[in-house]
Amino acid sequence: MVDRSSPPTRPPLSTASLTLRLTGIAVVVAALAGAFAYVNGTFDPQRLTPKKLINVLETNNGVHPGFRRNHSKGVCVIGHFESSGEARTYSSAQVFNEAKTPVVGRFALPAGNPYAADSSVPIRSMALRFTQANGQQWRTGMNSMPVFPVGTPEAFYQLQQAQSPDPATGKPNPAAVPAFFGAHPEAAPFLAWIKTAKPSASYATETYNSVNAFYLVNASGQRQAVRWSMTPIAQDAAGATAPEGADFLEKDLVQRLSAGPLRWQLNITLANPGDPVNDASKAWPDGRKVVNAGTLVLERTQPQLGGECRDINYNPLVLPAGIEGSDDPLLAARSAGYASSYLRRTSEVSQLPAANAKQEAHQ
Repeated sequence: MVDRSSPPTRPPLSTASLTLRLTGIAVVVAALAGAFAYVNGTFDPQRLTPKKLINVLETNNGVHPGFRRNHSKGVCVIGHFESSGEARTYSSAQVFNEAKTPVVGRFALPAGNPYAADSSVPIRSMALRFTQANGQQWRTGMNSMPVFPVGTPEAFYQLQQAQSPDPATGKPNPAAVPAFFGAHPEAAPFLAWIKTAKPSASYATETYNSVNAFYLVNASGQRQAVRWSMTPIAQDAAGATAPEGADFLEKDLVQRLSAGPLRWQLNITLANPGDPVNDASKAWPDGRKVVNAGTLVLERTQPQLGGECRDINYNPLVLPAGIEGSDDPLLAARSAGYASSYLRRTSEVSQLPAANAKQEAHQ
């Protein structure tokens, strides 16, 4: 039987209560408006915006319709994540509490030219989307470098500008990048790494790092600052170097997967009190506790222009309950920049057949 009686009447709000509630709503709306104004540069035309950041990437790399403005050259991968259960103490996220979570990922080069040679840069990247049974997603973008060169979006933008072609010559000023690094001593750890880094022979044998810090949050609300890495279980022989040729990475990955799945261990490093959580240019000291959260299992590849990863924006701030972003300013900049790039490339869908034909001809 349905009770069709009228609900009890609520007592009217007092004038003070009503004023307080309206004020609270106004504050929330103002805060949201302020956030959008900051992102779009409304307050200060000189402020760095996602548009400016993506524009400088296009200046340096050219415009390639249908492709990401950075990490343009890549390949889709399909697999799943098997939780070890060891991260449950630190996070309530379902990905750490269920036996298996489906994954759609992407390997790529950190450059804006989809036709660049695989040996042109020593860094590789891995992006993943975990889709939990409750519908929440965890998206993460990782790189093979251990630290970021700089700690702020503004400094990253200035680094891109230092690499831009000089209008007078059509080529970058060779003194600009050394001058930039001379003015940014925080880049020393990255420069020390890059001096010895060599292009790897395979996506499958790289370790991929979150670089930015995040927080794991458990069911009791306790927060633990972390960084994570995907460490390959398979390794090549010592001294293996990248082969000649422009497109060996995707071919190598397809060949390896034809022999069976590839696996990485998700290692989560726990910060100690005082470790920097808002500066990706600073490494954490050795000796931090590391939790083996489980195993990433990749089973097959898909072409990036027709695969499931094509339309995924691997925004690092798309996080499920139990994982939170830190106040690292690069995280917000990456999120906004990825969105801007996503809107540009998805508006170019009509040009994808030509882009696909060009990519196939290049390979």
